[in-house]
Amino acid sequence: MLQSLLGSALLLTVPVAYRPPVPGAVVRPFVAPVSQYGPGHRGVDLATSAGEVVRTAGAGTVSFAGYVAGRGVVVIAHADGVSTEYEPVRPAVPDTAAVAAGAVIGTVEGVHGACASGGCLHWGARRGGTYFDPLTLLRPLGAVRLLPWDDTG
Repeated sequence: MLQSLLGSALLLTVPVAYRPPVPGAVVRPFVAPVSQYGPGHRGVDLATSAGEVVRTAGAGTVSFAGYVAGRGVVVIAHADGVSTEYEPVRPAVPDTAAVAAGAVIGTVEGVHGACASGGCLHWGARRGGTYFDPLTLLRPLGAVRLLPWDDTG
């Protein structure tokens, strides 16, 4: 009944605790694209070096682990509907594997984009087709207060 009243708006999510995939500082921040195919930076680049261990930011299931255009990519689907993406990574996990928060999913491989020769990890996050700043996953929501809604206009 509730499903029929709310239609597709009914969405149940499971809370997921997130952590940084590597200890490095942000080298390049998230820049939201103006359109689905517009320019932007769909994630953050974190300072690291080739061979650095990459850990999943939260528990989930590996939805992709392989190479795209010669670059190693790992994508984790989390129970709250978020997918996190990591590149360039030499995958250490197979597709469909369940991973715990902080589990090793690979090692940094090569240099990504505009990063220094020391390298960095690109960490992206999206819900559905919408990318967002993955650093927001690290901030607690804080207290949620529901206020009365005055529908009298």
